[in-house]
Amino acid sequence: MLRTPGEVRLNQETLEKFEGYIGDAEAAMTQTLRNGPFLWFDTNPPKAEQIRRGEILAELWSGRGPIRIPSGLIHDWIGGAWMSGTTLKETLALIQDYDNHLHIYEPEVMASKLISRRGNDFKIFLRLLKKRIVTVVLDTEHDVQYRPAGRARWTCNSYTTRIAEVEDAGKPDERIREPDTGYGFLWRLNSYWRFQERDSGVDMECRAISLTRDVPLGLGWIIEPIIQELPKESLIRTLECTRRALRAGVKQKEAKQKIVP
Repeated sequence: MLRTPGEVRLNQETLEKFEGYIGDAEAAMTQTLRNGPFLWFDTNPPKAEQIRRGEILAELWSGRGPIRIPSGLIHDWIGGAWMSGTTLKETLALIQDYDNHLHIYEPEVMASKLISRRGNDFKIFLRLLKKRIVTVVLDTEHDVQYRPAGRARWTCNSYTTRIAEVEDAGKPDERIREPDTGYGFLWRLNSYWRFQERDSGVDMECRAISLTRDVPLGLGWIIEPIIQELPKESLIRTLECTRRALRAGVKQKEAKQKIVP
């Protein structure tokens, strides 16, 4: 019989350690905006060449695994992709179409909604599906901030403000748990995007920093594949889905140009 992980609650010490890590990471990111490089792979020509050939790369920001903190793990991944034939304006418009994210990023995004927008600041809702050995559905809310970062460059910072696990999602007896309680497969998620238009296309980079529970004694065989592999898989899938949707837009644009007399 499959044992499910025990329920836990996010504690204050774990959250404070995560917030301290985020503070240091964001300070370093600010420095690269001022002094460069703008993109992580700009300092590594072989990786830049792979991305320009159409590969999607993702790797740990540092180390060989998640960072262990009291009662939790911090996962810090960076990934990049290139999309030819599109523009920065078209890329941002696609990503900011939050009501349509359930179609762009399915099946991981089960539902999506723009809650509010004020200029380049958004509040959004996403229902997420995390599935590996066990299935977890999460109702999440995010603050998302877009900012210009120079000529043909933009950044996008996204912060979860609420994550609640959903029991029996989509069924009549569906129940939404209190935030920060449950199995702890995702406590927090910050995403830091950078976009740069050049050479008739757009470079896309995303650094995803997430917080999960630690690995309980005796349940590593269930938890390890989820918390070790899902962050990387989710990042690659997000980049793939973004590029696929942009490619569809490029094809539509080309088709319209062909029929213009």
